[in-house]
Amino acid sequence: MSKLIYRHLYARLALTLLGLCLGYTATVVTRLPWWTLFFIAAAWIGVGLKLRWGRPANARYRKMWPWSLVPLSLLGIYVYLADSFGIVDLGAVFFHLQAGMADHGGAGKMVVAVLYTLAMIGVLASVTWLARHDQRWRLAERFFAVVLLACNPLLYGLGQRSAAIVTDDGAWLDRRYIAPPVTPPASELNDAPNLLLLYLESIERTYANELFGDAYADLNALGERGAVFEGVRQMDNTGWTMAGMIASQCGVPLMPAGLLHESQFDPLPKVVPGVDCLGDILAAQGYQLSYLGGASTQFAGKGIFYRGHQFTTVKGREDLEPLLEDPDYVNSWGLYDDTLYDITANEIRRLERQDDGPWAVVSLNLAGHAPNGYPSQSCVEQQGEFDGQDILYSVKCSAWLARELIEGLEAEGLLDNTLVVLLSDHLTMRVSVWDQLTALDRDNTLIMLGDDIQPQRIHRDASMLDVFPTLLDALGFHLEGDRAGLGTSLFSNHQTLVETHGIELLNERLREETALQHRLWEGISPQRRESTAPSQPTFQAPYQEQILETPADLANEVELIR
Repeated sequence: MSKLIYRHLYARLALTLLGLCLGYTATVVTRLPWWTLFFIAAAWIGVGLKLRWGRPANARYRKMWPWSLVPLSLLGIYVYLADSFGIVDLGAVFFHLQAGMADHGGAGKMVVAVLYTLAMIGVLASVTWLARHDQRWRLAERFFAVVLLACNPLLYGLGQRSAAIVTDDGAWLDRRYIAPPVTPPASELNDAPNLLLLYLESIERTYANELFGDAYADLNALGERGAVFEGVRQMDNTGWTMAGMIASQCGVPLMPAGLLHESQFDPLPKVVPGVDCLGDILAAQGYQLSYLGGASTQFAGKGIFYRGHQFTTVKGREDLEPLLEDPDYVNSWGLYDDTLYDITANEIRRLERQDDGPWAVVSLNLAGHAPNGYPSQSCVEQQGEFDGQDILYSVKCSAWLARELIEGLEAEGLLDNTLVVLLSDHLTMRVSVWDQLTALDRDNTLIMLGDDIQPQRIHRDASMLDVFPTLLDALGFHLEGDRAGLGTSLFSNHQTLVETHGIELLNERLREETALQHRLWEGISPQRRESTAPSQPTFQAPYQEQILETPADLANEVELIR
């Protein structure tokens, strides 16, 4: 009798755990509200009790290991990534594994990972117990394993990337790469403007929608004085911080080094060493270059990237935290924005006093970081108490502090002859208003202010790749064909790749691309795949030799030849 009682207890426990996890998974991968998980769990448990799962009339115990354990584990990994980031980007996963994840944002993420691990252990134990005690589960779980493997987006993405190895044309994007002008004539940039580049963590332009109240109001106010770019969308491999910075400073998507990295278990020694980026171009013109970030420069290779592309001052949490008056005034990622912007202003004052030529300062803040943001104490004094959940509070805080910094520097005369650029590093990941955001047409923030920038709103179908040539154009560089990298200046009349081909086709081509990946990591890869097309594209006839896949492709080739 006692064995029967325990068996009933174990069956109910297994069904309850599986029901709750099933309901939670449904709310993560769909737009169902969180509370629906209880209805899904109740329905699951009800069906299980009705069908006597785990305690059939003719029970035959068999010690075995279910086929579905590995597929379930892979599904658990996908759900964890989707729950943490909203969109699962395999490129981000691979890149962070190689670039390093030191100082990744505190113990909170570790706690969540531990809870997910414990839940997955419970799921695997429950399925194993049910399969051993119920022959119906033993038969069904094999089919269940196949379904899980076939439907897991994680494996689908891996399959697409693997297909690039055998693709007929792995150089579609590489043929469209235009090397930027690293050494233009010395007379080209007389009285070269300074550059203040403010990356606003996850503060996408979608927040300007009336659904989100006045969260974006301060950025709207700044935009009225300069150029506001609408329609800067997010293509694959540009959707996390390092990828967004590389796309906007190098004009290329961040394709992870992958197997091109000779020492797979060592950190990357360089980040995209095969292409010239904003820092390389400005350094060649005598610019003094500084990067200041609230988070650690050791995370995701930020320090390696900026030092490797000619920035002489590269400082993050580990360098700036000792400068704080209150050493406890930090968050799990690093410095709050008000502190970071005080240090940024001091750096600009130092560069102005030094007077060694034009300067460029790049700053990356933290306030808008998902899931809840990290609003500064100075915002509490302006906006009221933060409830710990509403991301709109942090969005407003980020925008307000950026405006305060710019207006304060202008009042001191420190932004004369300076191009000021505000942009989001990427679209936000899962936050409290995720459902509202994902129901809209989302785009990144890109605002430019300067003496030669006329107030205007420019709507283009573009991507973060187009920010790079637009920056160079605004700084006064002459770009052949208004192009650099894979981007097109949004001040020009030339079509962007998104306008010519559509973002879906670009993403499809990116998944098949190998030649561009070799270009990015040239110098740390064993060898570079030879392309049938010229390695340095020009606007000349050799492009006619390539295969023209679609009418849209043909249209773009004709434009390039011209």
